[in-house]
Amino acid sequence: MIRYIVRRSIGGLFVLVATSFVTITIFFIGPKVAHISPALYFVGKIPPTPQGQKLIEHRLGFDQNLFQQYWTWVKGIFVGRNLGDDQSVIHCNAPCLGYSFRQHLPVSHLIAQALPVELSIAVGAALLWLVGGVAIGSISALKRGSIFDRLAMTLALAAVSLPIFFTGPLLLLIFKYNLKWLPNTNFVGLTTDPLQWFRSLILPWIALAFIYAALYARLTRANMLETMSEDYIRTARAKGLARRRVVIRHGLRAAITPIVTIFGLDIGQLIGNAVITETVFNLHGLGLLSIQGINSQDLPVIMGVVLVATFAVVVANIIVDIAYAAVDPRVSYS
Repeated sequence: MIRYIVRRSIGGLFVLVATSFVTITIFFIGPKVAHISPALYFVGKIPPTPQGQKLIEHRLGFDQNLFQQYWTWVKGIFVGRNLGDDQSVIHCNAPCLGYSFRQHLPVSHLIAQALPVELSIAVGAALLWLVGGVAIGSISALKRGSIFDRLAMTLALAAVSLPIFFTGPLLLLIFKYNLKWLPNTNFVGLTTDPLQWFRSLILPWIALAFIYAALYARLTRANMLETMSEDYIRTARAKGLARRRVVIRHGLRAAITPIVTIFGLDIGQLIGNAVITETVFNLHGLGLLSIQGINSQDLPVIMGVVLVATFAVVVANIIVDIAYAAVDPRVSYS
């Protein structure tokens, strides 16, 4: 197991290096292909003279070759780096993912402000859709053809068809403006006020989990129907094992393996991708930060969000691979 974890971690490290290099290449070389100095996107102003533009490029290191720029950027993550424009030199402390001259803040600082919001949305919604989807799908499979099964799958189909920009405002209209159960939904940290943290996130959790839970319910139902017809399930029943033990320990444990796979991918991709949810509920997470960076052409911010999202997906995949051993004993790590 230890060797497998080390091997997967090294593989994930290579993915991060490759992704970061491609990202740096796109954002540093892309403007040059369009015959635009990348310095203009970083400092957010047009130099008065060509000499001033060259001075900015020199201070930001854009006159170096691509590998030197990449090495400078990587080194800044561990030891920090100095950045500057034609007016001043700014020190960016480690971990330095760049500096936003438009917001006059390090990218790592902006991400650190947005990350607690993003993690709160992702973790809370993930627990809702995982527990709800697996439970509904399992019961539907065990009661195949019943009224509950038909009603649950019909609602699941309807939920998949409803986008967040519809369910989100609808929830706000009902619970915030009409019923006034949640009159103040401004986000606060969990450690600051746990009750207000919960109140500010319950509607985003429901809106986001609504779609995912429907998908997980349908997938769980299909997997359970297939698993419960296997030979080893019939053997377990023939041995006289309790129905609850057969369903949970033998049926659900084998059927949930694909669920673990997509759950890891979904929770990893959700970091930085909950743009619509954050926009509807006015939550300043990584998704909204990336949209603001795109609108203002703030390349360092966009690069930072891309790399954080990549790191989340890689780590989620490693955790999922390790979790297979606990979920399905048939998985070998030789």
